[in-house]
Amino acid sequence: MIKASAQMRAWRLHAYGQPVDVLKLEHIDIPEPGDGELQVKVLGIPFNLNDLERVTGGNMMVRPEFPYSPGMEVMGLVEKCGKGCESWQGKHVVAMPAGAHGGYAEYAICPPVSAFEVPKEIPLPDAAALYFPYHLAWLGLIERAKVQAGETVLIHAAAGSVGSAAIQLAVNAGARVIATAGADEKLDWCRKLGADIAVNYHSDDFVAVVKEATGKKGVDIVFDTVGEAVMEQSLGAIAYNGRYIMMGFSSDKTVADEKFLVPRRLALSNISLCTVMLAYADEAMSDFLKDAMGWNFVPAALGEKINSIIVSLVQNGEIKPAIGRVVGFEDIPRTLQDLADRKTVGKVIAIP
Repeated sequence: MIKASAQMRAWRLHAYGQPVDVLKLEHIDIPEPGDGELQVKVLGIPFNLNDLERVTGGNMMVRPEFPYSPGMEVMGLVEKCGKGCESWQGKHVVAMPAGAHGGYAEYAICPPVSAFEVPKEIPLPDAAALYFPYHLAWLGLIERAKVQAGETVLIHAAAGSVGSAAIQLAVNAGARVIATAGADEKLDWCRKLGADIAVNYHSDDFVAVVKEATGKKGVDIVFDTVGEAVMEQSLGAIAYNGRYIMMGFSSDKTVADEKFLVPRRLALSNISLCTVMLAYADEAMSDFLKDAMGWNFVPAALGEKINSIIVSLVQNGEIKPAIGRVVGFEDIPRTLQDLADRKTVGKVIAIP
């Protein structure tokens, strides 16, 4: 007799479309880890704006084959280990599934290079909110821009998960924060997180607010996950020798692979342009990608350091994971639609 495979629930799609239309709840075999892989029993599923591209068919570097589950981030318990990573057995982790998809399920296969241990003492949903937003914000503000106490930071889309993390890390570093968001209730969220000034970019001129708040000098750092829609104005709001952190392109992802920056405009700003792409790699993979593509991936050892610092800040009460909403597994399509429609704040977590 052939033993039946154990199964799990997974939200999958067989064609692109809107989340509420194409995501289907299915029962499929639980995936087994191969050599150098972890099988994670998913306890929390953090939503990311990039998950939406895997559903609608928007701009993405690699297109998975149908059918598949979106979800580029999970938090859970390592239940099985492939050859070479047995030391991970039984650990609570935050992790990126292989291929940056597969997280909208009860089990996910994750490479150890993109997995980080979270102490059991940090409960859900907080534990599920510590990876992408805080690692991204740390890489931008601390690693690239080297934010200092007394500096002023302009944070766009500040009510989102990454923006919320950036507010907290900037405040913790002693900086003054000017936050932008698109709704008054989102401005209230930013103020509660520690923003000194919050600007509705639909109704107010954030450049004028920045100039008034800085004596026409401009901000020391621009933290930008929005991209094309705010970049020109932001260049007019940054100080001499300021640092512009290009974090993302949420206003128009197509420009991620198109030429849209004007070199002379950048030169006239007299600033440093900093970039961040959150993708960890070990030394061998980093060397391969550098030789083959010319890319620089973030060293996995730096990810371990960042994670340790973030965990310590949470345990010491210096920051608190910015959870905007917790939903059930069955609510994933509707919640992803709300994320797409900009109806959420902070980090949104689904609990299977």
